[in-house]
Amino acid sequence: MKAKHQRLILALIALVAILAAGALAAWALRSQASYFYLPADLAANPPEAGRAIRLGGMVEAGSVAKAPDGVTVRFVVGDGKARVPVSFKGIVPDLFKEGSGVVAEGRLDSEGRFVADNLLAKHDEKYVPREMKDMTADQARAAVRNTQ
Repeated sequence: MKAKHQRLILALIALVAILAAGALAAWALRSQASYFYLPADLAANPPEAGRAIRLGGMVEAGSVAKAPDGVTVRFVVGDGKARVPVSFKGIVPDLFKEGSGVVAEGRLDSEGRFVADNLLAKHDEKYVPREMKDMTADQARAAVRNTQ
């Protein structure tokens, strides 16, 4: 067999191996992917129970309630079109409050309730840390310069 044919065969084998490795990695990671849903998307096309997803929306006013155990929080996430009840066991982020944005990572249970494993509280572009809330713009710039 000529050297030219050997190189061609080796290149084809390498290409097949790379494609097989990519396909195997994609297949292995398919169960690890966490899709993002809005409440309306979740109501229209719910995933199967137990599948890891992310739910994003606004925490509805008056919906936050702590369970008697002191660590479980129940609330409702809405987007103006649909509402999803959420249950979270753990310490909520400092920015978590009624009327604020939230991204909850977790799963739907068999009853249609979203059971969150992790909460990410979102703030708007006007967010200012508590420590800088009463400062003027010049004082805030000076404080930032002093910390660098």
